[in-house]
Amino acid sequence: MDLLNTLVDKGLRRELPTREEALAVLATSDDDLLDVVAAAGKVRRQWFGRRVKLNYLVNLKSGLCPEDCSYCSQRLGSKADILKYTWLKPDEASQAAAAGLAGGAKRVCLVASGRGPTDRDVDRVSQTIKAIKEQNEGVEVCACLGLLSDGQAERLREAGADAYNHNLNTSESTYGDITTTHTYADRVDTVRKAHAAGLSACSGLIAGMGESDEDLVDVVFSLRELDPDSVPVNFLIPFEGTPLAKEWNLTPQRCLRILAMVRFVCPDVEVRIAGGREVHLRTMQPLALHLANSIFLGDYLTSEGQAGKADLEMIADAGFEVEGADQVTLPEHRSQAGACGDTGGCHEGGGVCGPAPAVAGEPRTELVAVRRRGAGTDLAPNA
Repeated sequence: MDLLNTLVDKGLRRELPTREEALAVLATSDDDLLDVVAAAGKVRRQWFGRRVKLNYLVNLKSGLCPEDCSYCSQRLGSKADILKYTWLKPDEASQAAAAGLAGGAKRVCLVASGRGPTDRDVDRVSQTIKAIKEQNEGVEVCACLGLLSDGQAERLREAGADAYNHNLNTSESTYGDITTTHTYADRVDTVRKAHAAGLSACSGLIAGMGESDEDLVDVVFSLRELDPDSVPVNFLIPFEGTPLAKEWNLTPQRCLRILAMVRFVCPDVEVRIAGGREVHLRTMQPLALHLANSIFLGDYLTSEGQAGKADLEMIADAGFEVEGADQVTLPEHRSQAGACGDTGGCHEGGGVCGPAPAVAGEPRTELVAVRRRGAGTDLAPNA
């Protein structure tokens, strides 16, 4: 296929595809799917070999968010039956992080619900970062705390944070349809603040919210322009009790095409399969490793992921290897230019592997498992 040959050539040269080429990837047929995966896989291997980076989420504060993001189980007015708790103490967060690191993760992503941190919150998270780094040599820490005010990114950097995550989520033209309590421009501003402070910027998207192909291409091209080191690709978890509970628009094939498009547009960036991979990719997850070079290990913020042991077996069975703590994630030209050689991305997601595949629009509510273990509970975490 001429399209795929062109995209591979451009990806190997780090050249931006045209919008028409990106849209054409999303429009390919299921008959061409394996060709699309193979082509994007060449680009992935050029820049990241067969390494898979493991990241681990610690939900520092769950629920009780004043923002109205329609996709989120922690949103204002959410009726989702999730865990709700206030800030974990630094030693509690460090213990939670240690479980993920023992399972093979090299990066810990510290996430807290809310519009953005107060200065007191930044102090609290700074203490947590220091506790984690003191007890776990060589660990990388990514913070995800919402919208940043002036000076807060610098303080997190001084405390030892390596990266900051803040997702654009969807295109600028449709952003107001999913959130009204802040703007798309607010999110762009926070990503730029992280960049300016010397943090490794991480920003991604959520697919499956009813957006068009044009919306997906718009947000990925916007991300390319912002130039984050990491782009997490989330697939909507339609939590009962949220406005998007009925949005079951994804198939495994659709998810793979989206990941391939992101890889072609962002060839040398860490692409992470984030929230929703177990729910929507299901048994096709191993194929997605040919497109993305990073995943989360274990559970997510308010939902459960598949067993950490199953993730490690999947990686090995697919012919990939877990990236070691002594390995630099990004290609040399990016790791030397940025503040940090490795990046992360934090977002909601999860579920457990289920049986037969579903067609788009058919609800698979049994795949959405609310997290009841780990941070904020007395039960051992999944890692």
